[in-house]
Amino acid sequence: MIFEPQTRISRRALTVWKISGTINSFIFLLIGAGAVVALIMIYHWPVWIIPAFLALCLAYGYFFIFLFPELRWKRWRYEVREQEVELQHGVFIVKRTLVPMIRVQHVDTRQGPLLRKYRLATVAVSTAATVHEIPALDMAEAEQLRVFISRLARVAEEDV
Repeated sequence: MIFEPQTRISRRALTVWKISGTINSFIFLLIGAGAVVALIMIYHWPVWIIPAFLALCLAYGYFFIFLFPELRWKRWRYEVREQEVELQHGVFIVKRTLVPMIRVQHVDTRQGPLLRKYRLATVAVSTAATVHEIPALDMAEAEQLRVFISRLARVAEEDV
């Protein structure tokens, strides 16, 4: 029997996801504010739409800055075994994926500006069909994992 994966991603992922949520919320606020002002000025919509829109922005910000990053971090787990990589993630619907080592074609690490600032990296495991990602690992851990999965994939390929 295969048990639930136990390895967690870095806790610093929360900070990165909260910053990303703040940026997204700010963009939502700017675009929405422009739309609300245009609707009021051009189409003479009622002014009560402004507080309704602000309440919507507050709810959006709360979910994407505070609630979702915490839930996402709690659910994200992975495990690398000799025969497969298992991933588990999801906020409302938890998805578990098994990637057989025999299917792994190559493994990459990636960093955007936020991940780099917090010394994190994402490991991307590529198969013929898709790319599976393990986000927000410590840079040293990500590099070790990339090399380890690559070696296991080579061994699995040789066994066939």
